[in-house]
Parts: sequence; structure tokens; C-alpha cells
Amino acid sequence: MNVVVSQPMFFPWIGIFEQIRLADVFIHYDDVQLPRGRSFVSRVQIKTPNGTEWLSAPVRRESSNMSIREARFCDETDWRAKHLRTLERNYAAAPFSGEMLALAREAYAFASGGVADFNIHAISLLCRYFGLTAEFDRSSKHPTERTSSEHLLHLVQSFQGDTYITGHGAKAYIDHELFDRNGIAIHYMNYRRTSYPQRFGPFDPHVSMLDVVANCGPAGRDLICSGTVNWKDFIYGQEPGV
Repeated sequence: MNVVVSQPMFFPWIGIFEQIRLADVFIHYDDVQLPRGRSFVSRVQIKTPNGTEWLSAPVRRESSNMSIREARFCDETDWRAKHLRTLERNYAAAPFSGEMLALAREAYAFASGGVADFNIHAISLLCRYFGLTAEFDRSSKHPTERTSSEHLLHLVQSFQGDTYITGHGAKAYIDHELFDRNGIAIHYMNYRRTSYPQRFGPFDPHVSMLDVVANCGPAGRDLICSGTVNWKDFIYGQEPGV
């Protein structure tokens, strides 16, 4: 049973959807602290004639330790309409712009102002488009007083997982031996970053998944193809996919 735990990101890059493809259970990590400053929870890059540009959604910061689940967008300005205009302007000539814009309009029409709710809904729409069928859950439905690696272990054990799949950032903080002692393998993503026809300059794999929709349409499903590597090979061998 493969389990992935990831903060709910804002229209994230293809790497998140590659984790979803590999997951039996994908847990949105929504009860952890909202990252301080700018983060992928509220912004993502797209390509434009002038290089990459951020789509940034304003977030209310009512306290310094609020969780992602508690965070809400600021709706004093119509940032949703502004984002849609930006997408329309920069992707008008893309082969599947109509499909991407229809998906984006459905996402931005989502009524909830909750950051986690909005992001999870948008990710679900993209998964539906590409036929990704992992079981989804939220960490807030499985509360614990544990923190950091023990929190992650608790979530994996809650679903009887035997393999925890994660992105490269976990290398800096996760307790690999703790998972080993509990009989759970840790695998890191081996990102292929497969190129595809992309407008506006050199290929950039780290932009929003909306870029894949606009340029490739349903065939973009074939780009969601990365595998994984055991944590010992990732850390002590040559790091793949970097």
C-alpha cells in the first residue's frame, strides 16, 4: 500500500500528479502550520512571453500559527478573475486552451474561501481530467499529538501503508530509521521531468499542471510517468532526477 502525504498546493506542477499516480492513498496534509511567507500553498508559476510569472492568491494571516486548514483567501480584490484573465491572455494560442480554461473557470468558481478546500478541489478536477484515481483523504481527519516524522508515520500506519512515497524536500527532515524500525519503506520520487511542446522559450517542467492541459490535452496523461527510488539509494547513491 503506497501512501503519499503532501500539503495541498495551488494548481501544482506535474510532480505532485506523478505522486498521485503512484499512490494508493494520497493524504492532503492540511492540519500542519501554514508556511510563513510565500509558498506553493498559495501560488504557482506559469509561462508567459516575458518568462515565468507567478499566479499568487492573497491569504489572510490572522495568526502566526494557523494551519493550512484554517487559512482563508482574502477576497477584497477579485484575484480569481485576474488569474483567469492572465491565463486567457497567455494561453489563448495553446492547442488545448479551451479545455484548460474551462477547467480553470470551474476551479475558480468554487465557492469556499478556504485555502485547503480550494486547492484540494482544483487538484481533484485535474485528477479527473487525467483519469487519476487514488483514494484521497485529509490529515485533519486523523488527528494526533505527534509531530514531524512521527506525525507522518501515524498517517501511513492509519492506512496500513507499507511504503511512503515523498518528494525530495523530505530529505532534510524525515527520520528514515524510524520508518525502517516500523517496517515502512521510504521511496523518493525519481522525477523524469519529461519535456513536451511548450510555448515561450526553453522548457520548464516546474510550472502549473494547467500548462500541461493547455499544451497537451488528455495526452498529457502519458507525461505523468516518473517512478521512485529507495531512500538509501537516493541519499547514499547518486541522487536521481536532480
